[in-house]
Amino acid sequence: MQIESTPQPLATGRHPLADGSGPNERASATSSELGNIFIGISGMIGAGKSTLATALGQHLGIDTYYEPVTDNEYLADFYRDTARSIENPGASTGVAFAMQVYLLNRRFQQHQEIIWRGRSAVQDRTIYEDSIFAKMLAKSGLMDERDYRTYVQLFRNMSNFMCKPSVIVFLDVSPEASADRIRARSRDVEAKIELGYLQALYDGYQEFIENISKVIPVIRIDYERFQTAEQMAEVIKREYLDASFLRRVTTFDPAR
Repeated sequence: MQIESTPQPLATGRHPLADGSGPNERASATSSELGNIFIGISGMIGAGKSTLATALGQHLGIDTYYEPVTDNEYLADFYRDTARSIENPGASTGVAFAMQVYLLNRRFQQHQEIIWRGRSAVQDRTIYEDSIFAKMLAKSGLMDERDYRTYVQLFRNMSNFMCKPSVIVFLDVSPEASADRIRARSRDVEAKIELGYLQALYDGYQEFIENISKVIPVIRIDYERFQTAEQMAEVIKREYLDASFLRRVTTFDPAR
């Protein structure tokens, strides 16, 4: 889906909490038109999820939750091992599994807080997307097959206690654009991410979106054309309130 008008870009400055994991406490009640809504922002590394989540949170007046980054003790080791795997394919060290369990735990905690608070919210990357990374790591040999089975079982058990987002906004960004954005933001831990890794991740996202859209409504955005918060809010309202857009299925299986 694309927006026909030519948008002005969102501000590129990140919200002070964008590297943390808690909500933006300045939020107020959202528009009654949308009711109590839980928006998940999905997309590639560097796609602009945090920036859009901040802008939507401010524009709609809802709580904003960010992906845990700065306090992630595994991130540097994970990217180091990912870089090594290019020279030594199949070199599983256990860091990948620890990283995925850490993220699953933190995101589950965040997900439950959104539900317990009972307020409208927007979340920078959903818990469901962790399955993309886990499956890719298992296929590449960075995660042991036994560890992957344990991860999938853990996810399935946790999913019994999760309420699905009202809608997922998928920022469709190419691997090349993702690489450009990663270089532009210059995070040390991301410096060794290769284009091949991003291409595999992109393929994983395409499969993920196809499957998750059977469970949760997905609004797919051509994010090479960066949207304003106002336009994005209107897109969400239009698509979310369109009853024919909703597809109801009971479960999402990360192993599929």
